[in-house]
Amino acid sequence: MEPINQSLKRTIKVPSFEERYNQIRREILENREIQQFLAENDQIVTTDMVDRSLPKLQEYISQSIDCCHCGNTENCTNYLKGFVPKLYISQNTIDVRYERCQQKILEDERREVEQMISSMHMPKDVLSATLKDLQIDHTSRVNIANKAADFIAQYKSTNELPTKGFYLYGQFGVGKSFVLGAIANELATLKIQSVVVFVPEFLREMKNSIHDQSLNEKVDYVKRAQVLMLDDIGAETLSSWARDEILGTILHYRMSEQLPTFITSNFDYKGLEHHLAQNSRGDVEVIKAARIMERIRAITVPIEMGGKNRRHEN
Repeated sequence: MEPINQSLKRTIKVPSFEERYNQIRREILENREIQQFLAENDQIVTTDMVDRSLPKLQEYISQSIDCCHCGNTENCTNYLKGFVPKLYISQNTIDVRYERCQQKILEDERREVEQMISSMHMPKDVLSATLKDLQIDHTSRVNIANKAADFIAQYKSTNELPTKGFYLYGQFGVGKSFVLGAIANELATLKIQSVVVFVPEFLREMKNSIHDQSLNEKVDYVKRAQVLMLDDIGAETLSSWARDEILGTILHYRMSEQLPTFITSNFDYKGLEHHLAQNSRGDVEVIKAARIMERIRAITVPIEMGGKNRRHEN
């Protein structure tokens, strides 16, 4: 019986195989990017090195070597979705490594931004808001946009966050929540983490958390946030416990630690104080409401937001 290595040698010498091999080799070496790489490394690369590296060179030219801007890396046709091949020389061989394409970098940056915003019961459209999307159709919006830009600029110039956030108040639907989301996204691009909380749902969750023993953990997470945003305070019916033990604890901590806090409400300062004085049992607790408002005034700058109700737009 003929040894198998002799049989393989005869197979390799079949003219059609050699022709096919030479054709593939020629196609690879005629590739513009391959030629450019070889020219840039002509002092290092040898013919023997090229022949040993043909499988890797074939791998390189068989896929997109630049970002194809597919719009979504899930649609990428490269071997590794979202990565483009790059040639390099390693241990006397030409090899291929993979680097993120522009689309992958963009998606990763978006993901990082999303991870910098922790949301509790906030709508998705609010969390995707940006300041450039804020419609400047009212003088108050110009003021808000400028103050938001100043807040961001102060951090960029000093690498320290301002100690006071905004208390945005105004009628229903004028876009107060949108502004919170926009500021949170701007901060996220600077690697500043924000916790954005829809207050009425949050307080309901805190009440339920008493039973599963997660109350303290959740309150601590919110009160210690790098930047805290409390949306729609005053829209809830407050119990004395929720006002004093939850909101009071959170606001006192942030005042003591000088942590920036943003708040939205349909009430101005005076109206919110009146609301906070009315507990769910119908009692009026003026002193306790004043104590909460003292903390809110200490950590926010009041800004009225006007404009039309966008919830009624078609």
